[in-house]
Order: sequence, then structure tokens, then C-alpha cells
Amino acid sequence: MLFKKILVAYDGSAGAERALETAIKLAHEQGTELCVISVEEQLPHYAATVGEMDEEKERTNHYFEKLLLRAAEQAAVAGVTIRPQVLAGQPAKTILKYSEDGRFDLLVMGRSGHGGTWGRFMGTTTDKVTRHAGCTVMVVV
Repeated sequence: MLFKKILVAYDGSAGAERALETAIKLAHEQGTELCVISVEEQLPHYAATVGEMDEEKERTNHYFEKLLLRAAEQAAVAGVTIRPQVLAGQPAKTILKYSEDGRFDLLVMGRSGHGGTWGRFMGTTTDKVTRHAGCTVMVVV
């Protein structure tokens, strides 16, 4: 077995979808543990009211719950069980810390996600993770 623990960073983008498909195939072929994480960036501090902040938090939680449910269903079709997790924080730092703490052998990511224009200027989450990861990183195009 080449990899014992695989981690997928999953934000629902097209690249993340391809990364998830690839990781599910690898986990199925190798009988490997598969964990799928989504990182909820910390909410902005400029909401006009507490109610607006609560609404945004609820909307974000619902989005990630649906994403991870869909990922679990997709994995189940292939006979793979995933460990889904939603984490809060800055995506690159959070992914790196989680992969290090969990001692993952492989981290699978899409080439680009929901980073937008700022990500292209400052470097995408994938760029940052590949530069600093302590394990093998597979970038799926």
C-alpha cells in the first residue's frame, strides 16, 4: 500500500470535485483511510448587525454540510467511507495544520478553488500548501 491516510481539501469548486474523485479512486484501490475537509474562512467583521453575522454563519454552515454530504454519497458509491470535517480558519494554514496533526501521507487538492482574483495575485491556497506541506501533495488539474 502506497498511502495509508489520504486527505482531500474540498471547497466544492470544479478543481476540488476532480480532486475528490481522484482521492476516492485511490482510497478504493488501496483500501486507504480517506478524510475530506472543508475550510470555512472566518466571517467578516464588518456586518451591520449581529443578525446578519448569524445569517451568514448559518448559510456557510449549510453550504459545507451539503458539500460534505454529497462527498460522502459519492464515496459510498465507490465503496469508500470518508471522515468529513468542517474547520474554521485561513484555508492554507488550516489545511497544513490538519494534515500535519493527522499525519497524512497524501494531500489531494484541485489546482484552484474559490480563491478569486486576490488568490491569483497573492498565490492560491494550493500554491501555499504545496510550498509548505510536510507530506506528498497531489494537485489535480
